Amino acid sequence: MSQLFSPRAVGPLTLKNRVAIAPMCQYSAIDGVPQPWHVQHLGRLAISGAGLVIVEATGVEAAGRITPDDTGLWNDAQEEAFARIIRDIRTYSDTPIGIQLAHAGRKASTSAPWKGGGALKAEDGAWETFSASAEPFKDDWHTPTAMTPADMDRVVAAFEDAARRADRAGFDLVELHAAHGYLLTQFLSPVSNHRTDDFGGSYENRARFPLRVAQALRDAWPRTKALGVRFNGSDWVEGGIALDEVTALGQALHDMGYDYLHLTSGGNVAQAKIPGGEPGYQLRFAQAVKAATPQANVMAVGMIFDPQQAEDIVASGHADFIAIARAALDDPHWAHHAAVALGEDEGLPVQYRGAGKGVWPAYDRANTPA
Repeated sequence: MSQLFSPRAVGPLTLKNRVAIAPMCQYSAIDGVPQPWHVQHLGRLAISGAGLVIVEATGVEAAGRITPDDTGLWNDAQEEAFARIIRDIRTYSDTPIGIQLAHAGRKASTSAPWKGGGALKAEDGAWETFSASAEPFKDDWHTPTAMTPADMDRVVAAFEDAARRADRAGFDLVELHAAHGYLLTQFLSPVSNHRTDDFGGSYENRARFPLRVAQALRDAWPRTKALGVRFNGSDWVEGGIALDEVTALGQALHDMGYDYLHLTSGGNVAQAKIPGGEPGYQLRFAQAVKAATPQANVMAVGMIFDPQQAEDIVASGHADFIAIARAALDDPHWAHHAAVALGEDEGLPVQYRGAGKGVWPAYDRANTPA
């Protein structure tokens, strides 16, 4: 029996398999409100065969958006739009749907990748950005405001409010975004946090604000629903976050009551050399956290695209779940095809079963690489 296609509990939520679709920014919202693009994007992922779908990084306040086109969850219009999407999905799919709550920090106030990806100019609607220290991500990006205790209080309250909105909208799971060089990473990493107060210097000080946010989110999100966190295993530069700090953070978050730990890396240093073309290049971080906290659910992500590769990761115990992203954009039925490759039932929706293996005569030819 395939381990990848075996069920496993994530806190109070049981997933039918170990395949999660990771959050992927679509940069297609208007004033933070998801649009028809999101309806079709999330709708097709909900019938993808994955055990879990997580909605893209969603700003908890306007200043926390990466771009003006990000989804948000700080007002009623955004909440109701997400609620409509979830209600519609529930008419045809029982796949759990989560949402990643985020704050971009110093990487906010930029344009979407296909619009240049740089810092917004004043005439384009640039806004004030915030970070652990007043140092820009790149020389030609905005210099952020070093956060004061009042700023920290505001952001904590924003995460709490967004969690309550996510609950009312009908999400099954929340993932806290503490990765990819966004605000919580900026506090955690010594290459972006140069504070000299109680929030800088030692690992314990650098982790103080991120753990405060994590605790506030844990308290605001119902224990009857699942809660996870995504954080970095490396900055990929000398002097970045250390692996023993990463494993300590994982242990602290697990002890706090987080139901899974999602390991990724990078995004905090513009000039970092990341071996992103290597299959499973981030697996070592998930493996280290799993070894340090074996009782935790650990999710691996990063250049995982081959079914046997995914099976081996789970079967070896290096991680309990794998997350795919671009592989799901390339093939929205990746999980169905992976199930067939591993000798399991493909689990297609009844409406699509005419295209299944053993039913569609062209299946093998259509699914054989040229």
